[in-house]
Amino acid sequence: MLYYLFDLLQDSHIPGSRLMTYITFRSGAALLLSLFIALVFGRKIIDRLQLMQVGEIIRDLGLEGQMQKTGTPTMGGVIIIIAILIPCLLVGDLSNIYMILMLISTVWLGSLGFCDDYIKVAKHDKEGMKGKFKIIGQVGLGLIVGLTMYLSPDITQRQVTPVTYSENNVETVMASESQDVKSTQTTIPFVKDNNFDYAYLTQWLGDYAQVGGWILFILVVIVVVAATSNGANLTDGLDGLCAGTSAIICVALAIMAYLGGNVIYSTYLNIMYIPQSSELVVFMSAFIGALIGFLWYNAYPAQVFMGDTGSLTIGGIIAVFAILIHKELLIPILCAIFFVEDLSVMLQVAYFKYTRRKYGKGQRIFKMTPLHHHYQKPGNSGIEAIIQAPLRAIPESKIVTRFWIIGIFLAVITFVTLKIR
Repeated sequence: MLYYLFDLLQDSHIPGSRLMTYITFRSGAALLLSLFIALVFGRKIIDRLQLMQVGEIIRDLGLEGQMQKTGTPTMGGVIIIIAILIPCLLVGDLSNIYMILMLISTVWLGSLGFCDDYIKVAKHDKEGMKGKFKIIGQVGLGLIVGLTMYLSPDITQRQVTPVTYSENNVETVMASESQDVKSTQTTIPFVKDNNFDYAYLTQWLGDYAQVGGWILFILVVIVVVAATSNGANLTDGLDGLCAGTSAIICVALAIMAYLGGNVIYSTYLNIMYIPQSSELVVFMSAFIGALIGFLWYNAYPAQVFMGDTGSLTIGGIIAVFAILIHKELLIPILCAIFFVEDLSVMLQVAYFKYTRRKYGKGQRIFKMTPLHHHYQKPGNSGIEAIIQAPLRAIPESKIVTRFWIIGIFLAVITFVTLKIR
C-alpha cells in the first residue's frame, strides 16, 4: 500500500518520496516492520492462544524436560505468517509475479498447516491431518509454482557474459548484449558457468525437448517443495531449532536473490541474471524479521511452539524461493539439516521393518528420530558403533546451538561451491 502511495508522490518533489524505489530501503523497512509485528503482536497472540487453551499435546518419550512443555501454546506459526504478510502488503510491489507467488505460497501452506494443527488441538489427535492430504497440498503448490513459471511471460532469465575492456591500465567489466528468455536453466555447483538445463535430459524428444524439459522441471519443483516442507516440519522438535536454522538459510537465499536480481552484480560475478526478481529480497527480509521475532518467544525455554502452521510454511517458503531464483539444486547443501532429519526417519523406519522381517525383532539405527532427538535421548540404544552417541543426553539448548553452527557452515559452503568450478 505504502509502495503505491509513494509511487504517486514521486512527481510531487516531496523529500523522501523516491525512497520506495530502492530495493535496499524497502527490504530494510520490511525487516524492521516484521520484527516489530512479531515482537509486539506476538505476545498478544500467545496470550490469546493460552486463553483458548491451544496447548501442545506431549507424548512421554523419555526425553529430558519433555513433559514440562505440556500445555505450551502451539499454532504460533500464525505470528510468522502475519509478520510476513503485513510488511509485504505495505512496502511490496504487489504487481510483481515473484511477490505474488511467494504470498500465495505463504497463505497456501499456512492454511494447510493450520488445518493440521486444528485437528490436533480440537480433536486431541496427535497425528493430525493424514499424511496423504499434506502431500496433496504440497503437490498442488508445486504445480501452481511450476506451471506459473512456465506460462507467465514475466518470469524470464538472462545469462549475462562479462566482457572486460582494458584502457589506460584500468579494467572495466560490462555485460554483453543478451535477451530475456524462457528457459529451464538452473544453477548447479562445481560446474563452469554454474548452469544446468533440464532440457539436456530430454533431448531424445527432438522437437519437444524444451517441453519435456519444463515437465521435468515441474516434477523437480514438486519434489523440492514436498521434501523441504516436510524436512522443516521434522526439524521443528526442539525450542528454537527450526526458526534459527531457517533464519540462517534465509539470509543466504536473500543474498543470492539480491545478487541475481541486479544486472551489475550478476555480470561481475558471472551468474544468472533474473529480471524483476529483486522484489524477492523484500519478501525474504520480511520473512527473516518474522523468524527472528518469533525466535524471541520460541528460544529455550519456549513460550510458544510454531506447530505445523509454521513449520510447513517455513519449509515451503524456502523451497519456492530457491526455485524462483533458480537455486533449487543448491538446497541439498544449504538445507542439509532438513534433509538429514528427513533421511534419519526414513532410514530408521526402513531398517526397523527389515530387521523385524528378517530376525523377528526390529532394530534401530538411532536412539530416536528425527535425528535431533537421538542426541537428546539418554541411554544406549541403536547401532552405537556407527553413530557413537554419548550415553548421557546432551542438553536441548546445546543441541540447538550446534545445529545453528552447522547451518552457518552449510550456508558458507553453498556460496563457496559456486566459485569452485
